[in-house]
Amino acid sequence: MNPFEMVIGIVLIVTIGSLIRAKLGVRRDNRGNEYFARDAADSAEARRLQDEVRSLKDRIAVLERVITDNHSSSSLDREIDRLRDERN
Repeated sequence: MNPFEMVIGIVLIVTIGSLIRAKLGVRRDNRGNEYFARDAADSAEARRLQDEVRSLKDRIAVLERVITDNHSSSSLDREIDRLRDERN
């Protein structure tokens, strides 16, 4: 094998490796560290889950406030009905 063929072989191997890494979604940051790039479906799912957790935390805060308040049962009924209306 002459040196020219060896250089072509090395370039070919590096190119194929780069194509495989790009297909798998492996990226490099400015420091050369490798990481997997997230696709749009994963980030949309993460945003949806964050919104759901945020709404559940709000509901828990309201329920804690309703439980700890010393109001009459009629105001408690109105508060529960308001929460049901917001959820639907």
